[in-house]
Amino acid sequence: MLATSVQSNELDPKQAIYDQVLPARRPWMQLIKKGQTLRIIDLGGNQAVDVLIYNAADQGDRYSAPDTIRNQGNIFITTGTKLYSSDGNVLMTVLHDTCGKHDTSGGACSRESNSVRYGLEKKWLHACVENYLYALKDYGMGKQDLVSNINFFMNVPVSADGTLQIVDGISEPGSTVDLRAEMDVLFLISNCPQINNPCNAYNPTPIQLVIWDAV
Repeated sequence: MLATSVQSNELDPKQAIYDQVLPARRPWMQLIKKGQTLRIIDLGGNQAVDVLIYNAADQGDRYSAPDTIRNQGNIFITTGTKLYSSDGNVLMTVLHDTCGKHDTSGGACSRESNSVRYGLEKKWLHACVENYLYALKDYGMGKQDLVSNINFFMNVPVSADGTLQIVDGISEPGSTVDLRAEMDVLFLISNCPQINNPCNAYNPTPIQLVIWDAV
């Protein structure tokens, strides 16, 4: 188990049922059962963690950025945010967050967006969409199941004219976000491989994933 500082939200790492480090640039998909809590730890700081969430019992019911934003009255995600699905269900709740805010508007990088934003020679660099598709195929899902995602630890402010900006992150090494599953969910991560913008300081780094059973 990799040692990290424990925040004052009463979760004991010794009681965790799962504790793994996800290398930089890699995908991860896991069933999180109702009542379980998932902690994501940004080990190096400034690492974007792109997330999609699916209702495990009905994979057509999945995370909805518009519903989450509308119900919270906030374009950012932080402590207390309820993550809504396309059918109006609460998939997960953010119990604790040491970063302050997380993005759900900037979307996930893809080979196509890399080539448009950064030049045709960047097209073949691995991207989050490819990570998602690699993990989803084991569940019989594909490109049609991709929707707007959450970017934990990513800093995407909105300018006065309404345009989004991708700027240096505000996540420090050891920053955490804790999420409680309000139903059985499939939790999909792309530990972002982006090296063309400052979302992860041009240097993708590992994250740590810890799960606790319901108390």
